[in-house]
Amino acid sequence: MNGLKSQIVDNVKKKYVAAVILARGGNNGIPLKNIKLLAGVPLIGWVIRAAIDSDVFDSLWVSTDHDEIERVAKKWGAQVHRRSAEVSKDTTSSLETIQEFCRMNPEVDIICNIQATSPCLHPHHLIQAVEMVTKQGYDSVFSVVRRHHFRCVLEPKNLLALNLNPAKRPHHQDWAGELCENGSFYIATKKLIDEGVLQGGKMAYFEMPADNSIDIDNDIDWPIAEQRVLRFGYFGKDKPELVRLLLCNVLGCLTDGQISLSASGDERVSVNRRDLDGIPMLQREGTEVILLTSSENPTLGRLTDKLSQKTGCVLMSLNEPKQVEVEKLMKEKKLEWKEVAYIGNDVTDVDCLNLAGLSAVPLDNSVVTLNAAKYQCQSAAGHGAVREFCEHILLLKKMRTLQTAGNPYCKKNLTNTGIINFVL
Repeated sequence: MNGLKSQIVDNVKKKYVAAVILARGGNNGIPLKNIKLLAGVPLIGWVIRAAIDSDVFDSLWVSTDHDEIERVAKKWGAQVHRRSAEVSKDTTSSLETIQEFCRMNPEVDIICNIQATSPCLHPHHLIQAVEMVTKQGYDSVFSVVRRHHFRCVLEPKNLLALNLNPAKRPHHQDWAGELCENGSFYIATKKLIDEGVLQGGKMAYFEMPADNSIDIDNDIDWPIAEQRVLRFGYFGKDKPELVRLLLCNVLGCLTDGQISLSASGDERVSVNRRDLDGIPMLQREGTEVILLTSSENPTLGRLTDKLSQKTGCVLMSLNEPKQVEVEKLMKEKKLEWKEVAYIGNDVTDVDCLNLAGLSAVPLDNSVVTLNAAKYQCQSAAGHGAVREFCEHILLLKKMRTLQTAGNPYCKKNLTNTGIINFVL
């Protein structure tokens, strides 16, 4: 009997599970919302990273009709389902698009539809929810959040309370609240999807904490989501607290890349005070900062000398290829790439941007450098990009410290699940 149970479990584990993120190009609310930067990361990047790190999917797909969304999705590690025009309309339902995906990928047994607009999703949410289908035998599972909102409906002449007695309003702490879909994900078997439903069969809910439950529909949601994701988002498996060294280009990162001429013929460059203030923030946390230059321009030489004196940073002149010289430096300092952060702006920086544990480029950079960087600054070169990246490094370090210390928002045992029986 035990052997039979083991065989059944093994068979269930062999089910092909695919994650599908729907990301149509034509959005009526925020243009190209799915790839708009949220805290330096494309919106869709947050859920792709969580899905990949959950390690429960046989494949991860972004379904889109837009070239730029396809480029960003592939950069973040997803495969792309190029949807047809028939399922790319404003009136197309999610179910119709998923059904097309299933027809094009007949090997799939279970589909997890992850919403791109839920950036506070973590891998452990997906792990636990997917296992409810693959190991516990549910046909569909969807995410919910507990809300404490009193609801009413307007009848022709009266306002009708739906979930409370107005004469006996309960205290917040005395009321369990209600479960509401938060839209983070919907998991269903292919059999259900072929039948035309995403929720059905043996069904269960997966309760997520309110702090991880945010949806972005319009512009007013964006600043709120940005603050929420900085505090409760998932930043990946990297160990930012291990960053020991920041390498920073002077021209094109600390400066805006422009050299101005005065009436007397003197060449001048400018540096933003905010960027200069950002460097000591890292130094106080034990991270060394080295300024990089490859120019023999005498104006830049005088600038870097002054910057060195003002910031206490070592100057390093790099020739191409930069990767070779950076790795020599790392060997001298006994560092690995995962301990190095790098902010660059040129095609000659691409190799270092790809290899560094954390990397960034200022706003409005070339496509090749944007693809290589792990973080895209929302500030331009010479206008706060370096300060922004320094703050990002420190924020990641703080988040990892909180996780290590047992921050309740990062624990994996906060989630409730339950069985649902609908009366139809």
